[in-house]
Amino acid sequence: MSRRKRKGDIGALLFRGFTQGIKQALLVLMAFSTIYPVYYVLVNSFKTRVAYAQSQISLPREVVLYNFVQVFNAPNFLRWFANTVLLAAGAVLVTLVTGSLAAYALGRMKFVGRRLLHNFIISLMVVPPIVMMIPLFVLMSRFGLVNTYPAVIIIYAGMLLPFSIYLLRSFFITIPQAMLDSARVDGCGSFGILRRILVPLSKPVMFALLVVCTLWVWNELLIALIFMQREHLRTIMVGLTLLKGRFSVNVPLLMAGMSTAIVPMIVLYVFCQKYLVRGLVAGSLKE
Repeated sequence: MSRRKRKGDIGALLFRGFTQGIKQALLVLMAFSTIYPVYYVLVNSFKTRVAYAQSQISLPREVVLYNFVQVFNAPNFLRWFANTVLLAAGAVLVTLVTGSLAAYALGRMKFVGRRLLHNFIISLMVVPPIVMMIPLFVLMSRFGLVNTYPAVIIIYAGMLLPFSIYLLRSFFITIPQAMLDSARVDGCGSFGILRRILVPLSKPVMFALLVVCTLWVWNELLIALIFMQREHLRTIMVGLTLLKGRFSVNVPLLMAGMSTAIVPMIVLYVFCQKYLVRGLVAGSLKE
């Protein structure tokens, strides 16, 4: 009996080791699939066209900065970069302010249809943006907002609000009601409670939303391509497609443009990474 038990223990240990090995291998594969594209872009942005033709994955034998000089000297490149920063900042600001107000109302106020409204907003998270492009374009055309910053900022904020409201509301409902009642006794109204209690306590969630929303706006292509049709209004991602069309053979030049585009997001993630996981976990609790 003890021998059978010993064999069973050994078999369980082997099975556990096998499953752990599979998990580790999958994690390594996922990490490689994420890191390799970044490595490919950064390495080839410092190569000449000849060096790129000889080897696409090796480190450059000679570091070349001429590609970056060409990128920054390209017509409207700095304007594209500034447009992207402006749209990202505007969309994130509108999203955080509007999302905080909506999340507070849905999480802490009692009114008829609150649950139904919350479920409807959450259901919008599964609607693909491409489905709304034609109605949005018709609407913005009627108001004369095509090729304007407010139109794109409003659309971006609308796309980001369902997830932001869900995350903020999930955090707001974890705040003890006694704390809010004490604030009301001291004379705080609804806006005072939101501004002085809920928003300061939700800083990790706010930083997490800041990173996620900025990254989404920065990498977005379809909306900017449709609603920013003039070349000087393009975002950096749309501008890179134009750069590729003009210099279709010069891949290192395109890689240099992509490197310039991803560096700000890497810097943002490095400074906010400690808040990212904390904020997402804090907002993942349920009622």
